Amino acid sequence: MNDFLRQFLIESRELVLQATEGLLLLEKSPRDAERLDTVFRAFHTLKGGAGIVEFAMMERALHSAESLLMDARSGKRTLNPALVGDCLTSLDQVSRWLDTLEQTGELPVSVGEPSNAGMAASQDWTIDLLGRHPGATGQAATAFRFTPDSGCFYKGEDPIARVSSLPQLLALEIEPAAPWPPLDEFDPYTCNIVLTGLTAASASEISAQLQSLSGESEVRALKAAEASTTPILIPDIVRKVLQEQLAVLDVKQALGAPARIASAGLTAANAMRFCGLAAHAENLARATQQSLAQNSSSLRDAIAQLLRAQTVAPDPAPAARAPGGSAAPLRTEMSARTLRVNAEQIDALVRLTGELAVAKNAVGHTAKLAQSNGDSIAGLLKDHHGVLTRLISQLQNAVIGMRVLPLRSVFQRFPRVLREMSANLGKPTELIVEGEDTEADKTIVEMLFEPLLHIVRNAVDHGVESAEQRRAQGKPAVATILLRASRAGDQVLIEVSDDGAGIDVERVRKVALDRGVASGEDLKGMADSEVIDLVFAPGFSTALHVTELSGRGVGMDAVRSAVERVGGRVSIASRLNAGTTVSFSLPYSVMMTQVMTVEAGGQMFGIPLDTVVETVSVTKEAFSGVGDARVIVHRNRTIPVIGLEGVLNAAPEKSRTETDATIVIAAVSGQLVGLHVDRPGERMEIILKPLDGLLSGTPGIAGTTVLGDGRVLLVLDVIGMLQ
Repeated sequence: MNDFLRQFLIESRELVLQATEGLLLLEKSPRDAERLDTVFRAFHTLKGGAGIVEFAMMERALHSAESLLMDARSGKRTLNPALVGDCLTSLDQVSRWLDTLEQTGELPVSVGEPSNAGMAASQDWTIDLLGRHPGATGQAATAFRFTPDSGCFYKGEDPIARVSSLPQLLALEIEPAAPWPPLDEFDPYTCNIVLTGLTAASASEISAQLQSLSGESEVRALKAAEASTTPILIPDIVRKVLQEQLAVLDVKQALGAPARIASAGLTAANAMRFCGLAAHAENLARATQQSLAQNSSSLRDAIAQLLRAQTVAPDPAPAARAPGGSAAPLRTEMSARTLRVNAEQIDALVRLTGELAVAKNAVGHTAKLAQSNGDSIAGLLKDHHGVLTRLISQLQNAVIGMRVLPLRSVFQRFPRVLREMSANLGKPTELIVEGEDTEADKTIVEMLFEPLLHIVRNAVDHGVESAEQRRAQGKPAVATILLRASRAGDQVLIEVSDDGAGIDVERVRKVALDRGVASGEDLKGMADSEVIDLVFAPGFSTALHVTELSGRGVGMDAVRSAVERVGGRVSIASRLNAGTTVSFSLPYSVMMTQVMTVEAGGQMFGIPLDTVVETVSVTKEAFSGVGDARVIVHRNRTIPVIGLEGVLNAAPEKSRTETDATIVIAAVSGQLVGLHVDRPGERMEIILKPLDGLLSGTPGIAGTTVLGDGRVLLVLDVIGMLQ
């Protein structure tokens, strides 16, 4: 992606958020002329930006919405929820196009002239299809839509199987051609489906194959070159990596085959990301899943095709390498790389860097004096080291300050979400947002939306009563959901509260007993707060019915896992008929991490200190067997024990005695687990560097840091390691 498109993407994202927020406020105050002007300007600026980068589809879609808003400004139209919904639909389409641009680095392909009626651009089936599959856009050469004849089964045709076997298929969707009839009227011999998809094969080839089937087909050639014939610019070192993965896949030994496929697929995909070829990386990931599921050669074929289409490029020059020796990506992804930094913070960083250089030189000079004069200079060296430590600490804080973002970017998405949920369920609900200027690390901000979305869904679907029920209880007909953020020391606190029915503790007890989440004896001894905490158990749900929003038994356990993965904690409090509050406690920064070092299998590892409960030394007699597992009883709790060297495939230390053992007790998803280590080490504060390049995505490893003696310390992701 060139700098011009990168700036267009950044500004367009901001304008979409601004327009969305303004439209939701206008829906409540349609006579707010100043707000209407602001929304109109946002659409107008978006359209202008699309015109500058020659993105005709986006320009036409926004022109339609802009015309509606212009009529509302002049009084020709009434600004009602339907008009607001049309404008929001237009913004949804723009967001999908921006997603495609972000993932591929190129503007979405043009598929011809859409009609000019209303929001026509967003109604074009090909545009919508490309928007739903941005990872395939870079390779897609043809889009197709096939409606089989309703009596095709009587002709011995299997349309799904035939379409699934189309060459170089990238994406396939299956939908009903007409609404399904009631079950007592359902005819299993009538075909009632429409198949749409994307392929890298030519339009003529796809047309020829679909014409052999009975039904109606529409095939469109896209203005994107076919992946099989377009040269791909790959550095020589990456070409060699891909060739090595082919060698791994060519091993004809059944034992360990799934592991070889998974390893080769992850390595090849990371190699493509290194080159900035995100779409090809996604295709390799899909091919890996197909090979694992079907024991097929999909992954090998995909890698071989890349090598046939590749053009060797020179390896990145040393100047293009990132700190630490890893090569910088040739193309960066906007969501993970782009930050706008205040100029004052940059100036502070420059000043601190200068002071750091002076302090470093002072230490070097002092070291020379110490060498020539003996130990008498040790005190002076210690003083200079203290100054250096202080300056480095300030530098680290300055760098961390550059990574923080306000939570506004997450919170401002929820008015739109709540609007749709409220309308879907027929429950009028008002959202109150507080503390949206609270800042947190970029990684924290980016992971928050999904966990918060689960909580808000549950609040609206399960917690909030209907308007009639609320009136009967003396409550306002419109329910309230409060989304609040605040800062407490080095922690960011987030609360989602509702004034709904609260959690029925006795119902939770019954469901937990019926589903085997806890025994009857354990449940009797639990306080109400402990029972409520059981809603975080995997698969737990008290919903009586499955709805479009929730009730499938997933969500709350995923919330806890996601929050704990970044070093946070989640808790829940509720009062019957008064409401529920779910609280997140998250670290302000994920760069600065406190770890405890341990030795296992002759190697040193780091364990995040926020997962460590305590370290204990137990005798050999303290271990008991439960099946194939080992457990200890500590503080009246049975705790499973896992050998850390076994999980990490490291050989146990030969000098380890079996008379006693060192156990690090860690908290994982609300449960305690013991990690058997050779010996504990020290506690230290580090700047964690996530794995990148070919090692990115390695399960169980949170990142690395460099120790004072130059060794690399692997910091473990305890949750991921034990899953």
